[in-house]
Amino acid sequence: MASEAITAGKAPPHDRRRLTHLPLWAGLAALTALVGLGLGSLGALLVQAPGVSPSGLWREPYLAGVLRFSLWQASLSTLASLGLAVPVALALARRPSFVGRRLLLRAMELSLVIPSLIALFGLVAVHGRQGWAAPLWEALTGTPAGYLYGLSGIVLAHVFYNLPLAARLLLQELERAPAAHWRLAAQLGLSRRAIWGTLEWPAVKRLLPRLAALIFTLCFTSFAIVMTLGGGPASTTLEVALYQALKFDNDLALAALLALAQLTICLGLWALALSRGGAPSLVAGDGTMPIKGRWQRRDALGVSQITDSLWLVALALLLLPPLVAVVVAGLGGVTDLAAQASLWPALLRSLVMAAGAGGLALVLGLALLAGRGWLAARGRRLAAGLMEGSGQLILVLPALVLGTGLFLLLRPRLGGGWQGYGLVVLVNAFMALPFVMQVLRGALLGLPLAQRRLADQLDIQGLARFRWLLWPRLRRPVALALAYAMTLSLGDFSVIALFGSPSAPTLPMLLYQQLGSYRWQTAAATALVLLATVAALFMLLAWLTRQLPHYPLSNSHRPGAFWSHADDRQEP
Repeated sequence: MASEAITAGKAPPHDRRRLTHLPLWAGLAALTALVGLGLGSLGALLVQAPGVSPSGLWREPYLAGVLRFSLWQASLSTLASLGLAVPVALALARRPSFVGRRLLLRAMELSLVIPSLIALFGLVAVHGRQGWAAPLWEALTGTPAGYLYGLSGIVLAHVFYNLPLAARLLLQELERAPAAHWRLAAQLGLSRRAIWGTLEWPAVKRLLPRLAALIFTLCFTSFAIVMTLGGGPASTTLEVALYQALKFDNDLALAALLALAQLTICLGLWALALSRGGAPSLVAGDGTMPIKGRWQRRDALGVSQITDSLWLVALALLLLPPLVAVVVAGLGGVTDLAAQASLWPALLRSLVMAAGAGGLALVLGLALLAGRGWLAARGRRLAAGLMEGSGQLILVLPALVLGTGLFLLLRPRLGGGWQGYGLVVLVNAFMALPFVMQVLRGALLGLPLAQRRLADQLDIQGLARFRWLLWPRLRRPVALALAYAMTLSLGDFSVIALFGSPSAPTLPMLLYQQLGSYRWQTAAATALVLLATVAALFMLLAWLTRQLPHYPLSNSHRPGAFWSHADDRQEP
């Protein structure tokens, strides 16, 4: 009888309160797990490094040099990425239609999910000493092409990753300006400089602090790029030094000190960035605004036609050749695939772990947002913000720091094999959680007020409310969120390098082993398989989002719009 009543939309009186509070309990369970693991990890680090502080790094010359280089390369990478992203975003905003725009935007999307080792493989194929660009460099400078290694190579790889992400998010912010503003600017005859000062710069300025914090964190905690392109001890970062201390030296106190220093810097930076605005956007919109109805921008004429073309061509030259190089090199090594006995088990292992991490991130994200909506609907804004903010933990607690703390916490009981891979799945789920929540937030918290009130009048609560009102709106975002989570986990190398087993590698670890042993042709085939797997997985789930029925979000995105509460008197 109870199940029939729930299906009909009316739970028995003794079940109704339990079902109504289900979002709260789910959110509290996810919050407890996240905060508990985070505090436990931090506590384990403090136990291993009693009485020390991150400032102790300055007293050791080598470690002080590592810290200075970490800050220097991250600062340079952030400045270069943002400095180039702003004119690229402006060019894309001024050119809503040109040949190849959609292809360029899709290539920019790949920068978010492409595994770091594949990007490195492509960059080496294009910019390495024997790469495609080497003859041109030697002809122009008269010296061999060695710029890919050391600080310049690290910055180039970071720009390859972060410039497209920054440009997409800035483009999204620029395109939010109402068409009426552009009509008024055209009627007033505003110059290009005036348009920049009155319309474009205010939009860019709002996003820059949070975007700078995001990119700095990504560059500061970069692992595979520095490991591959660093070129020696002079280019070691905190992340690499932490890995060496834990993996090779077994110096737990030094690993804890490095992790605490990294955490302190990231936490301080995010505290400064968030004091100037809300949480950062991590996932760009579609980026393909319809041309119909857009006002013709006067600043798109004249010299802008030349400068915009130059910026867009430069962006294409940065992004496309490495991706093409991976495909070309991989096709040349396809005949080696049959001889790779370890390739297919590694691929299966990677897919299973990606599915586990993606599913866990999805469950945690739904639970946190559900609890956030329940609390916000009852006016508990501070608690709601805390619950949603816990999902951004990985932004201030980098994956290797979190993994190190959990390793130290579980070390007496943590064995090898499946236990180590289970820890990798857990950390990867944490890494994907902010992206998952970004995709799900609008659908989960944006149910129109009229539908919500009608459901309250009909007493549709609990599981029936989720099934009939929310799930039809969530099907497409869930598939897209799962695509982000699985592809991010599939390409992870930093955590698997610390806790994985070399005898049972994942696909990224296998690729790293092949590159380290200079098996270039075999590595090319493996890189192509990894790239094809990531692209196919992302495209399949993205295609699924287009095939599933879609219920457009209303303009009402007020927090708690889904969750019922008794008093609506404060709402219109």
